[in-house]
Amino acid sequence: MIDLEFTIPFGSWVDTFIRWIVATFEVFFDVVSVILEAPYDALYWLFTLPPNWVLVIIFAVLPVLLRGARGIVLGIGSAIGLLFIVSVDQWDNAMRTLSLVLVASILALIIAIPVGIWAAKSARVSRVVRPILDFFQTMPAMVYLIPALLLFGVGVVPGIFATVIFSLPPGVRMTELGIRGVDQEVVEAGRAFGSTPGRILRQIELPLAMPSIMAGVNQVIMLSLSMVVIAGMVGAAGLGQQVTQSLQRIDLVVGFEAGMSVVILAMILDRLTGGIGSRKKRKAAAKAADTTEAETAEAAV
Repeated sequence: MIDLEFTIPFGSWVDTFIRWIVATFEVFFDVVSVILEAPYDALYWLFTLPPNWVLVIIFAVLPVLLRGARGIVLGIGSAIGLLFIVSVDQWDNAMRTLSLVLVASILALIIAIPVGIWAAKSARVSRVVRPILDFFQTMPAMVYLIPALLLFGVGVVPGIFATVIFSLPPGVRMTELGIRGVDQEVVEAGRAFGSTPGRILRQIELPLAMPSIMAGVNQVIMLSLSMVVIAGMVGAAGLGQQVTQSLQRIDLVVGFEAGMSVVILAMILDRLTGGIGSRKKRKAAAKAADTTEAETAEAAV
């Protein structure tokens, strides 16, 4: 039996390409680094400005405001979880992690939602975007850190960059799925009464697709949190760095305290975004029905 023996220097090609980008666009990536780090620093300053008990109260009250009486249990659970984070002296690290997750999630959604809408409106765009998203989702997460380190150096910025890339796909997919899943009879009714495509998108498709979009938001946040530990490997301060250092020192105490803090943040953010999604779902149907009725009345007049 004859074995095929040949090699393709694919890794060398990628290395050469990335290093060429770094050398050619060094100033650009320095500017991007400042832009990415600024909102992170601003959020961290905002979260650490008031005493920690103020944020505990805010996170306890917020579920009640979003979900009414059904949010009381979540509010109490959030307060207990945050008090646990305070008690194990991980509050500052938790606020750093929360700042990183929020910045990365917002950036990912700013990209994902428009791309998802575009893909829903164009089959050609969908065919191009789908394999790119498959690549982002199947590539091992730590691989993203290598080009991120070359582009931005050690610190929080490569962590944000890698987190955005890793958490982007579900936002695009769920937005496209939501827009495509809108009842076409409702859309046709809007067209029949003279609504422009932009108005149909804003007042019919987006409200009806909002539950799916919010599910995508939820998944983006959860994937961002799953990248926290990996981001800690490149110098991003926070709970991820604590877990990484505890692994290096085989420190079970710090590892479990930081790990439980990540779990608590994940549960709070998951329930909050889930509650917002449920609220949006109820409002979406009502808003779409009101829009259709209003257009019917206008046409009758």
